[in-house]
Amino acid sequence: MLTIFVVSDATGETGERMVRAALVQFEGAETNIVRQGHVRSPAQVRAIVAQAAQQESLILHTLVSDELRRLMLAEARLHDVDAMDLIGPVLDRLAARLGLTPLEKPGLFKQLVEARSRAIEAVEFAFRHDDGQHAEELDRAEVVLVGVSRTMKTPTMLYLAYRGWFAANVPIVPEISPPARLLALPTARVFCLDMNLSRLLELRRARAEMFKLPEEPYASLDSVRAELLHARQLCMERGWRIIDVTGKSVEEVAREIILLLEV
Repeated sequence: MLTIFVVSDATGETGERMVRAALVQFEGAETNIVRQGHVRSPAQVRAIVAQAAQQESLILHTLVSDELRRLMLAEARLHDVDAMDLIGPVLDRLAARLGLTPLEKPGLFKQLVEARSRAIEAVEFAFRHDDGQHAEELDRAEVVLVGVSRTMKTPTMLYLAYRGWFAANVPIVPEISPPARLLALPTARVFCLDMNLSRLLELRRARAEMFKLPEEPYASLDSVRAELLHARQLCMERGWRIIDVTGKSVEEVAREIILLLEV
């Protein structure tokens, strides 16, 4: 029986999938696959080659470290072990064509896959928790945006979500009490998006005109001023941080929030 050592400085999942895909072409082949993951030191490489030398074996590896790949080659030759580098030639060819040097950091592909998966989950979470929906689940949010209507809550929330943050937003309306779950959140997770009166009036009136809405009370001076005052007072009482979004892009607002979250 042939023992196939799949050696990787990450989990070894990619290398094992490649081996199993190839073995499908050999009906009835008797093999034993031994995955050796997180191999990141010369001592580990030497131990694996020594083990392989004790039996009929083949080493297939996806080591991204040039130093460990060279050591694997040298040790395999020294112990007369058949070893094949699955990723080195690809890295070398890409480096030559791209004019760049590989990072040689183990596990980057897995990290990329996980990051993309998290971003998809975050976007789904954001759409489900837009505009105060499913407030009973707010404790799952990493960041909650609050504020009066037209203060960029939804676009900022989605920007954060596309970057992997589990975000939600809840409108502040004077006549409606904030959800209990929102009030129970740690203050560091809640941000109030604020805007100066004249700019907010401009946005409200433009929206009222577009959707044929009555100006009173949605876009009247007194009503908008009262809403802003109510929101600011609530945020100060709760200790929520206030972000002035006047004249800023969604990207600028989101970056400001992320910096505060990462402190």
